[in-house]
Amino acid sequence: MRRIVEPEWLDELPPEDPAAIHSRRDLRWINRRLGTAAWLRGQLATRRAPGERVIELGAGDGTLALDLAPALGSEHYAGLDRVSRPPAWTGTWHQTDVFNFPHWPRYPVVIASLFLHHFTEPQLRQLGAAFAPSARLLLFSEPARRRRFQWVFALACRFAGAHRVTRHDGHISIAAGFRGDELPVFLGLDPNEWRWKTDIAPLGAYHLRAERRS
Repeated sequence: MRRIVEPEWLDELPPEDPAAIHSRRDLRWINRRLGTAAWLRGQLATRRAPGERVIELGAGDGTLALDLAPALGSEHYAGLDRVSRPPAWTGTWHQTDVFNFPHWPRYPVVIASLFLHHFTEPQLRQLGAAFAPSARLLLFSEPARRRRFQWVFALACRFAGAHRVTRHDGHISIAAGFRGDELPVFLGLDPNEWRWKTDIAPLGAYHLRAERRS
């Protein structure tokens, strides 16, 4: 299945649009079923060094941040997104485009959920070149690019009554997802400097854990 990156409808909708609100609610339901927060929580508990600061890319409405930050301390967790700080989030929030962010050295731990699949291979290489030099630990959960997961997603959306924006974007997201070692390669990680592990969860989440070699 060839990787194809296409625009997603939710990215073009105003945050207050009813379709966007419904779709974001759908995404929270999907993330719970994929076990994204649980996987990230477990990885951070065992892999993050005490006091290391974490930045979440594409933090959106802050749902994941509000889930993960209490265990770390909100002073150690920052969100980054083009949208403004969510009302319930009291920690550090960087409202900027990820390609214009100048403060990567502050954050040795970089995480993301359902964010990196939006980018082409050249964009991923540019992003990796920005954060990898100062990072120690990378944790990313993205769609796994398998046609069977598109079928599973379509059935789940029908069961859950998902909005048509969610149904459209989910199909597109899976087609832009990753397999094998694609993501660390696209990010330009040097295997002499990094060791990584990728896996695919049963319901279609692609996980990458990358740690800088000591």
